[in-house]
Amino acid sequence: MLARLGHRLISAVFPPTCVLCGAPGTEGRDLCSGCDADLPRNRPACAHCALPFEMPVPEGTLCGSCQRRRPRPPFDRCVAAFRYEAEVPVLIGGAKFEGRLDRVRLLGQCLAAEIRELGMPLPEALVPVPLHRRRLRERGYNQALEIARVVGAELRLPVDPYCCDRIAATPPQAGLDERSRRRNLRGAFVAREPFPWSHVAILDDVVTTGSTVAELSRVLRRAGARRIEVWAVARTP
Repeated sequence: MLARLGHRLISAVFPPTCVLCGAPGTEGRDLCSGCDADLPRNRPACAHCALPFEMPVPEGTLCGSCQRRRPRPPFDRCVAAFRYEAEVPVLIGGAKFEGRLDRVRLLGQCLAAEIRELGMPLPEALVPVPLHRRRLRERGYNQALEIARVVGAELRLPVDPYCCDRIAATPPQAGLDERSRRRNLRGAFVAREPFPWSHVAILDDVVTTGSTVAELSRVLRRAGARRIEVWAVARTP
């Protein structure tokens, strides 16, 4: 009750304001209804890796890559709230590189709303993609962890940032092709054993080729996770 009263008081003193246009926010978010309607939802998309489709497809359709690849990526399903286009890179860039907590909160709220709308069975815990300690010192925070905390609060799920670690300071993935990305990430993650969760959702800000979440999924699967989903704010085309 005290938490709800505190939230109402904060909202009264600092009413939600759209981070994109400055208009009054709606539904307790820093996003107005017009800008919300303009954000590119990631539907339709591949039922496994969330790759965007350019035309309507039947539910459960797989993209060509997932149909051809054997085995498929080692997670059970990827869900992304948005496509990485229009204003989404601006929102994610602010959360990732500028320490904009208002954008962190907004992106977490949007992702949680997408999960609610899909009606998916919820996991036991959220596992944010970890940063290597060197990158964490440089940036000062892990945007995946901060977004996960918002999603966890919205969906009443625990967030476990300690069940896995990034032990290799790999070069940035940007600019690498898919094969180079996979090679770059080998041995980058380690999971705590015994692994405490059976059903988890790995949380990241953007999924590009899926190499990072696939490698982390392999590590968690070997550690004992039976069902692994990937929840992302955005997916690149």
